[in-house]
Order: sequence, then structure tokens, then C-alpha cells
Amino acid sequence: MRYQTHMHDTNRKVRAWCLMATLCASLIVHMPRNAGAQLNQDDRPYDGKLVRLSEILGGIHYLRELCGADEGQVWRDQMKEIIDLEGTTAIRRAKLVKGFNKGYRGYRRTYRSCTEPAKTAIDRFMDEGAALSDLLLKENQ
Repeated sequence: MRYQTHMHDTNRKVRAWCLMATLCASLIVHMPRNAGAQLNQDDRPYDGKLVRLSEILGGIHYLRELCGADEGQVWRDQMKEIIDLEGTTAIRRAKLVKGFNKGYRGYRRTYRSCTEPAKTAIDRFMDEGAALSDLLLKENQ
């Protein structure tokens, strides 16, 4: 029963976080291109945060499924949306995919079953992902 309550609370976070990530990705893509004029043409000033968000999405995708969230491909779909909007070159797409895979594979190596530490990692990722999405939105308005 405790885990069901935990999952219900987390599901509300999931819906809010997915909305935030979608808004974040759509606003970032409309950021003026001259904001990164002094960077490599494949780099944007917010790329570090975006790659971290990709890692978080990969970790959440693995851990939520491991813990029985039954969400299908929701996190992979969020990542695909970010790649579609931000992956303007092969190099940018590769960076984003690499980040997602790093998060997914890292937690796949660490967790083979849904444990309390895995649930804690999910909660931390949800909070960090929401905060990072919010920060990206604020910085790019």
C-alpha cells in the first residue's frame, strides 16, 4: 500500500515534469541563435544542462520501468522530442543520445531490482529534472 501511494504521488510528478520538459524543449529551440555566436556552431550556452537533462531522462526511463511504473516509452518519447527540437546537427543529436544512454546504462548496471535506493534515485531525478527544466525555461525566456 505504501508503494502504491508513493507511485500515485510520483505519477503526479511525472505528468507535471513531462509538461515542463516539453515546454522547456520548445522554448529552447526558439532561443536566438546569436546567443551562442562565440561558441562552436554545434554548441549552445545551455548544452551542459541539456545533456544533464538527457542523462536524467535515461535514468528515469530505466528506473521507473524497473519499479513497475508501466509508463511504456514516455521518458524515451520525451527524449526523442528534445532530440527532434535540439538535434540540429549530427553532433548535437549524438551528444543528447549519449547522455540519455549514459543515464540508462549507468542505472541498469547498478540496479537489477526495485529497491528503496532505486526509489530514492527516482525521486531525486524527478526533482532535479523539474528544477533543471525550470532553470532552462527561465534562462531562455
